[in-house]
Amino acid sequence: MTTHVHLLIDSNGADISQFMHSINQSYAQYYNKKHNRRGHVFQDRFKSKIVDTHSYLLRVSAYIHRNPKDMKGYKGHLEDYKYSSLGVYLGLMKDSFGILDEDYVMQMFDKDVKKARKAYLILVYNCDNKILKENTEFKDEKTEYKSERQIVKRNFDHEEILDFVSEYTNIPKWQIFLKGNRNSTHLKALYILMLKCLCNLKDKDICKIIGNITQSRVSALCAIGIELVLTDDKYKNIIDDFIALKAS
Repeated sequence: MTTHVHLLIDSNGADISQFMHSINQSYAQYYNKKHNRRGHVFQDRFKSKIVDTHSYLLRVSAYIHRNPKDMKGYKGHLEDYKYSSLGVYLGLMKDSFGILDEDYVMQMFDKDVKKARKAYLILVYNCDNKILKENTEFKDEKTEYKSERQIVKRNFDHEEILDFVSEYTNIPKWQIFLKGNRNSTHLKALYILMLKCLCNLKDKDICKIIGNITQSRVSALCAIGIELVLTDDKYKNIIDDFIALKAS
């Protein structure tokens, strides 16, 4: 962690190599002047991967924000690391340079800012670091950089989403009314996650749709849904597959 940095960048169609060259050159000039030295600062060329799905975006973001966990003084206090943007994501500090777009990630959790921040913090602290590392490990691969950001439509019909989740998971949708059942928990968790991501609904709205459920339980199930998307290959593309289906 003390020898490299992690950047999550939307190139917006720009040449990422030129962008990174500019960053490295500027930092090298600053570092050399500060420490009265000359020469290269970074040993190797930067490594990169394209973030091409929403689930992978969450993996990468959580992985980056978990990085300081093994540094002395930051275990359990990741948001205090001053070289991390986690504090901005959680509303604890300001983006003094105006270069972050944390809303793009946070909107996937909840329309309510406080609930979104709480859910994201839970994700960062509780995700399996081994799984995150496996999914974000850099490999030498040829990549073409272009901005493929999509503005996510957030007014899908909740009945359509339930039908889709039921078919996707092969769990009958009537099981959403069951309690204490593993299948019903997974069905509800993924359904609630997609309602929050794609329907712009608050917890109280979801309570009315499902019925006989508390807002705290909705929040807990959403966290389970996020964990399923991040850790279970069967569900990692569920949101993107739904969007692709509706776009076709």
